[in-house]
Amino acid sequence: MDTNEDWLRLDREFVIQSGGVRPTPVLVEGSGCKVRDVEGNEFLDFTSGQMCAALGHSHPKIVQAIREQSGRLMHTNSFFTTVPAIELARELAKIMPRGLRKSIILNTGAESVEVAYRIAKLHTGKWEIAALTKSFHGSTAGAVSTTFTFGRKGFGPTMPGVFAFPTPYCYRCPAGLEYPDCDFGCLRFGEEMIRASTTGSLAAFIAEPILSAGGVIVPPEDYFVQVKKLCDELGMLLILDEAQTGYGRLGKMFGCETFNVVPEIMATSKSLGAGAPVAATTTTDAIARDIEAKGFLHITSHLSDPLPSAVALASVRAVQEEHLPERAAKMGEYLSKSLIELSEDFKLVGEVRGKGLLIGVELVRDRRTKEPADDEGARLVDLCMDKGLIIGIVRGKGMSSVLRIAPPLVVTSEEIDKAVEIIWSSLKEL
Repeated sequence: MDTNEDWLRLDREFVIQSGGVRPTPVLVEGSGCKVRDVEGNEFLDFTSGQMCAALGHSHPKIVQAIREQSGRLMHTNSFFTTVPAIELARELAKIMPRGLRKSIILNTGAESVEVAYRIAKLHTGKWEIAALTKSFHGSTAGAVSTTFTFGRKGFGPTMPGVFAFPTPYCYRCPAGLEYPDCDFGCLRFGEEMIRASTTGSLAAFIAEPILSAGGVIVPPEDYFVQVKKLCDELGMLLILDEAQTGYGRLGKMFGCETFNVVPEIMATSKSLGAGAPVAATTTTDAIARDIEAKGFLHITSHLSDPLPSAVALASVRAVQEEHLPERAAKMGEYLSKSLIELSEDFKLVGEVRGKGLLIGVELVRDRRTKEPADDEGARLVDLCMDKGLIIGIVRGKGMSSVLRIAPPLVVTSEEIDKAVEIIWSSLKEL
């Protein structure tokens, strides 16, 4: 068996298929921004894996951390703690925004969101959660209840007490308004709906600094300042889910720094482990003391596991030592400029948006009506892959027209040039 199709036949025979038909390449190895399949074909990976391989594939410091820790201690009883987990929590306290000091070390982004909800509910004594309409926070029971992009249908009732809050999607404002003259009409409308719907038990408001899976939607710079004011007024905690924006991707260590706001709770994952399954939920000393006094409990088989903790520690240190936030800002500016220049040649490109190395390219059939070019977007992704470039696409009707371009933070200008050339030629062919 030495072809992609040979392996895909086995995949269809023995593996439950999730999310539809898999892309053709069956990958076997990777280095930096490149991956290779079983047939030896090489691809530029401008999705950073599942948005996790922020340091690139097989980064030497990550490989070294895995080798050293796997030979020392990989797993232990979850009621014990380990040196790597403690060291990781201490390192996070050093780099987190002011006031966020105590962490719990977990496995996935969805779990970090679930724990954020448990903390918010226990601390406030309340249970209602507000989330943005184009959010993606995970597929577990609580996280999917506050995910409004996809994955909600066919699985029965979701968590009660969840309110959908209008997304600040300025390119497609549902009210037909324009920022800044709108005076945050989306936020005012959301506030009115929450006040009308709440039973008086508002616990938290959750959001991604940039809504990645929802279409790489970038809120106005002072949007979250207004959100925080609303949270304070209504007695809600602010939870920021930085699964896809944390650890340097937007040009700063965390996305919230880009928007001048500090949440009470932050959930991080993906880039934290540079490909390893690890996540963290971080909060303030005061909130941690309160929930501990109230008997906070969250136990899983791999809580504070030493192996992923050691890998995450190596990842966080590499981000700092290699100045990757600064690199993401520089390379992101270069990538955005190149894509904007490319858009001048194609009326199919409606908007290029993003920050750092998280860029969205929205395709439209008409720039005036902004009719989404879903079919063209799906076809473009296939054409790029045929030419050796892997880029992402947002799922869902009316949103499959948004390309998500997020290369590893170690990407070079030469690799960006090659990727943009492939996108240009694929658009030309399309």
